[in-house]
Amino acid sequence: MKLRRLLSWSAVFLVSLMVTISCTPSQPSSSTSNPSSPAPAVTSEPVRLGFSAWPGWFPWQVAEEEGLFEANNVNVELTWFDGYLDSINALAAGQLDANSQTLNDTISSVSGGADLVIVLTNDNSTGNDKIIAAEGINSIEDLRGRRVAAEEGTVDHFLLLLGLEQAGMTQDDIEFQPLETGAAAAAFVAGQVDAVGVFAPFTTRALERPGSQELFSSADFPGSISDHLVVSRQMVEQRPNDVQALVNTWFATLSTITQEGDKALDTMSKRAGVTLDEYKEYDAGTTIFDIDDNLQAMQPGNDMTSLPYAAEQISNFLVQSGLAPEAPDLSNLFDDRFIQTYAESTPS
Repeated sequence: MKLRRLLSWSAVFLVSLMVTISCTPSQPSSSTSNPSSPAPAVTSEPVRLGFSAWPGWFPWQVAEEEGLFEANNVNVELTWFDGYLDSINALAAGQLDANSQTLNDTISSVSGGADLVIVLTNDNSTGNDKIIAAEGINSIEDLRGRRVAAEEGTVDHFLLLLGLEQAGMTQDDIEFQPLETGAAAAAFVAGQVDAVGVFAPFTTRALERPGSQELFSSADFPGSISDHLVVSRQMVEQRPNDVQALVNTWFATLSTITQEGDKALDTMSKRAGVTLDEYKEYDAGTTIFDIDDNLQAMQPGNDMTSLPYAAEQISNFLVQSGLAPEAPDLSNLFDDRFIQTYAESTPS
């Protein structure tokens, strides 16, 4: 997922636009504004925006608490999902107008009939998705015949299949256990499975098992896991101004995080249910995209740094692996007009 420059959550974070996080909270969010910065009145129909536990999506919590949606003149109903798959299904079913989700899972939804558009890249996973194994399992080949858990059909299942393929294996060579990500991490710690595919912060939970170790991660498959703001086609066609406002809010949020430093990180760590120091440990595992990274990623190319190219490769893989019924038409999946407009309105 190295579509752009690597930034840092630590000291470098204070002079960059990088953000990294994780989470396991449980209650839906509600909009709050910053009383010190009066925002323009917002009276439009709410945009139903979903997000869940992933390092590149916790900035939305900062946007809400700092009143940045209102400041960008968009009415957002921000909803937290404990289960990532639930948020994907909600967008595909029309229960959300926008969601934070991966390229892989978006393609799966599109192949199933959902009409979705990617308008923004939040980040690339550069290590915060991991396959973690019990003591004594030292190679991918050692997974043969072992019980391996992951949330079926989502990105860490995809990462697991990538690793197996690299080793000349398939899912048939292991005993796959489909479990929701939090439940998968708990099952691994309890010794009920031999390996697990999880993302931060569930990686921290899984590594609590004595002797456990990272077998491989998204850092070993650059460009394989990108994370996005995905909206319905209806939103793009009927409410383009609100889509633009969401994109503007995202970049305003990154600037706010840079300015606020630990204050913003504390907001995100609380949403993640971890300490500030634990939150900072996820530093290198997620690479947040700035506007230049976004523009570059949308361009055609011949490697995984190009989203159109990556989408074709992922689509083929999902079909071959049985995670998608058929390869969908991806010609209208990406719409860069909103990041283009933001770039044109921002001094270089």
